[in-house]
Amino acid sequence: MLVRIVKMTFAEENIEKFLSNFEVVKQKIRDFEGCQLLELYRDKDHTTVFFTYSYWNTERDLENYRHSELFKGVWAQTKPMFNGKPEAWSVDKLTSLQ
Repeated sequence: MLVRIVKMTFAEENIEKFLSNFEVVKQKIRDFEGCQLLELYRDKDHTTVFFTYSYWNTERDLENYRHSELFKGVWAQTKPMFNGKPEAWSVDKLTSLQ
């Protein structure tokens, strides 16, 4: 399983717009083939910083999403709202205890 972690910093005035847009697209992203989980986090101390965690069956599934019309549309709406360069990591999930 591949986990994609994306850190995004937004201009304060764009946070509500981002959250509204995420509400509209989150199920579409989660329903994309190969996506097993989608989560959104907000930093407790730096409230303009958000993280998405998405779990993908394979790296190919993630790449298919990243080249999809859905991603292109989401990215086109989200990118202008940033107040810093986004960062992203792809990591292999090794252990999970629940």
